[in-house]
Amino acid sequence: MATGWHGGVFVTGATSTIGSLLLPLLHERGVAAQTLGRTSVAGENCAWRFLDLADKASDVPAIEAHTLIHTASLWLLPGWLEKFHARGVRRVIAFSSTSRFTKLASASPYELEVVNKLIAAEDHLAAECQRLGMAWTIFRPTLIYGGAGGDRNVADIARLVRRFGFFPRFGQAAGRRQPVHARDLALACVQSLDAPASYNKAYNLSGGETLAYVDMVRRIFETLGRKPVFIPVPIWAFRIAVRLARLHPRFAHLTADMALRMQADLVFDHQDATRDFGYQPGRFDPAYLLTLR
Repeated sequence: MATGWHGGVFVTGATSTIGSLLLPLLHERGVAAQTLGRTSVAGENCAWRFLDLADKASDVPAIEAHTLIHTASLWLLPGWLEKFHARGVRRVIAFSSTSRFTKLASASPYELEVVNKLIAAEDHLAAECQRLGMAWTIFRPTLIYGGAGGDRNVADIARLVRRFGFFPRFGQAAGRRQPVHARDLALACVQSLDAPASYNKAYNLSGGETLAYVDMVRRIFETLGRKPVFIPVPIWAFRIAVRLARLHPRFAHLTADMALRMQADLVFDHQDATRDFGYQPGRFDPAYLLTLR
């Protein structure tokens, strides 16, 4: 049977934070990639075909590949696996999130909806792949940063720092974080392509450094050449600020629970990924922010 390397790879979500960094890595290793999506993404050793995963009535283009790397939202995948199987796919790598654990008790209906969609999609993926005889791997990253597709974590903090020169802090903001660069996640896809030890498993993928939330923000200030300035904000004021920020489409995902989580440890062990396919994430380095505006 063809392997993920030599049987070709479908990539969905190629314009995403992770997908934008995955394509060059596949090219470096001589892996033939077919990007599938609504936005044209093509280049050397990479072709593009239109596919709208939100349109469940459509079909996968009449081309074949052995592996599907799904970097788009996981809840778009249900309803498609049998169609991909018909196009030769026997290996699936997809991304969920550790949010399925950390936001279970969220007071935000939006966050709870996302959590429930992630859990349902993970369960569907595992069950459907087993039925179809496809090997699956689910990656659950922690706080993602970096990548040409942009992120909603570190980059949002940097935008606030650039615009206002300070950062609102709830409590001591001492909760521990493990930011993971999107390139490390893209590399995990490549590393696990032909790693049988990673088949039919889900992995929590955290970054290579653990630091307090306040120290993570302090490093962002320093990277931007700004003096770290933190303004203590009571939770009621934070709720008002979030409501106002959500009026702008860029910050529509913000919730007041984010302030409460500044105090919580969101830490995950990734040693099983290191053991099974050599996952070795780097330390938190927000230098990419200097290229953003």
